[in-house]
Amino acid sequence: MKTSVLLVAAVMLVLSANAFSQGDIEAGRSKAAVCAGCHGQNGNSTNPVWPKLAGQHAFYIEKELRDFQNKKRLDPTMAPMVAGLTAVDIENIAAYFASLSSTVEAASADKIKLGEKLYKAGKADNGLPACIACHGPNGAGSAPARFPRIGGQHAAYLAKALKDFKSESRDNDHQAMMRDIAGRMTNKEIEAVASYISGLH
Repeated sequence: MKTSVLLVAAVMLVLSANAFSQGDIEAGRSKAAVCAGCHGQNGNSTNPVWPKLAGQHAFYIEKELRDFQNKKRLDPTMAPMVAGLTAVDIENIAAYFASLSSTVEAASADKIKLGEKLYKAGKADNGLPACIACHGPNGAGSAPARFPRIGGQHAAYLAKALKDFKSESRDNDHQAMMRDIAGRMTNKEIEAVASYISGLH
């Protein structure tokens, strides 16, 4: 079972390497200048509650920006930032951030054991799937399968995202997939897996 999951993950990662955005990176660089205040000059935010966008799959950035515009995802800071963006702007911004290199965090030593177990094996007693099945061994996700990159992301941001899915205050996940997964986790497990993921690269 574990071997087949790893094989599927490996195939998805190979496919994702061949998926490129059609956006204009230079146009995106100019348009994304305003994003630097929170997400950093190079897409790597310094505040751990704000997500890194560098290296994220373009499709995911596009989806989230559209969800903010359509109020499928609510955030008082992001709402005014996306209000005036056109479809082309969104595509270009996504291409720009996808072209950047992401930094990596360091997992907390006291959380690695539990975090690694959950990431690689899930939890059989309540049907929690392994994160690795969708997000891959190093958290790179898969563009063709529409799974976002999470490796190296700030642990605080990952934990908040999972807790928001768990409470269903965030509900823009495909077919409630992340709400179901996060709902099967305790807050301690969320903190542990978020820390482990932050150190993946």
